[in-house]
Amino acid sequence: MPQEYSGIIMLVIFFGIMYFTMIRPQKKKDKEIKSMRESLSIGDEVITIGGIHGKVVKVNDEIVTLEIAFGKQRIEFSKWAVGSVSKKGKDKPVKAEAEETVDDKEEDK
Repeated sequence: MPQEYSGIIMLVIFFGIMYFTMIRPQKKKDKEIKSMRESLSIGDEVITIGGIHGKVVKVNDEIVTLEIAFGKQRIEFSKWAVGSVSKKGKDKPVKAEAEETVDDKEEDK
């Protein structure tokens, strides 16, 4: 009886090892790349899968507009063509926003 099931058990173990060494890490990597592309924002410096370096100036649902350093040219790419983010852009500084609200309150007095 055990010899009959040993082949099936070995096959299940083999597929289990394949899943945990190949399939699962790839799915995790795909999920990280998808979240990186979803979180693109204006000011991010990115590298496309073709090797083009640029700064994000506009983001739509499926299209990203990059500004290339040479001549300030703008090129549109699909989001899936963004390979990595080299530097995250910075939003408006919190300090500047706080100063604006303080100035508005002083003018109201």
